[in-house]
Amino acid sequence: MYQIIIIGAGPAGISMGVEARNYGVSKEHVLIIEKANEHSFTIKKYYPETKLVTANYKGFTPVCTGVMCLTDSTKHETISYLDKAIEDYQLNVHYNETVYKIEKIDSEQKFKVYTDKSIYESKVVAVAVGILGKPNKPDYPLPRSLKDKILFDITSFEIKNSKVLVVGGGDSASEYCQFLSANGNDVTLSYRRDKFIRMNDINKESLLALAEAGKVRLLLNSNITKVIDKNGKPEVHFKEENLNPEIFDYVIYALGGSTPENFLKTIGIEFSGPQPVLKEGYETNIPGLFLIGDLSAGKKGGSIIWAFNSANSAMRKICESYLLCEIEERNK
Repeated sequence: MYQIIIIGAGPAGISMGVEARNYGVSKEHVLIIEKANEHSFTIKKYYPETKLVTANYKGFTPVCTGVMCLTDSTKHETISYLDKAIEDYQLNVHYNETVYKIEKIDSEQKFKVYTDKSIYESKVVAVAVGILGKPNKPDYPLPRSLKDKILFDITSFEIKNSKVLVVGGGDSASEYCQFLSANGNDVTLSYRRDKFIRMNDINKESLLALAEAGKVRLLLNSNITKVIDKNGKPEVHFKEENLNPEIFDYVIYALGGSTPENFLKTIGIEFSGPQPVLKEGYETNIPGLFLIGDLSAGKKGGSIIWAFNSANSAMRKICESYLLCEIEERNK
């Protein structure tokens, strides 16, 4: 069993691993799980080569409280600094692995972390995923009059005993179908391809089992052309001639690009409005489960120094409450 599992290998996740190692947690007891094929994916993909990675947060002078610290740096300098941290502290990072469920074991201080490749156990979990922005929307217009019937997540309000269309072919789409079916809804999934290529194996198998049991209807090779307001309900029209227009109570889009709010709520994390409720050291209402980096900085996100410092604050609380820590002096 791990002492700490960290979800996300950006600046916050990497610094969390560094802080854990600095506090004496052995490399065998620290695991970082990253869904992309490399660390700091957002910086690498979205930052131009000429753009500085700024250390300051909303104009405040950056003050580092933990092991890691960085002034305004180029993209290359920032990535090199994070590369060196992974190497120097011998961090164990699993790339191309997606976490889809975190379960707290009530009888003891232990979590089960489910991924598309394995199941892990840990005393403490730190979620360090970024804020990805608004959910992706379809390329056809959606009636404003149906804003309460056309949704982009399943946490807005409880949906029960309704006819629901889920649109998408990734893990979120499968998870929505599983959740909605369990709540007694009549669920249909529309996906434009003839097979699922973006789902992890567990979600795919779960979805296909529901379809085989007649609990979810699959409309593969289906392309929606428009959605209109039909007496207060969404009427969905398809490109395919064999698919007639159909009225649903709700249409839920799972097209990617959504914030992790839904994922966090399914874990059981409490929210106050759009923000998670956090206590000392960025601990959630679930003992031993921490949110760091952008998730702890509010809806606009934080800076790289905020990421580093939030990891340090979280690690101090973890050592006080959950792990026997001893700071080790290291050559950095």
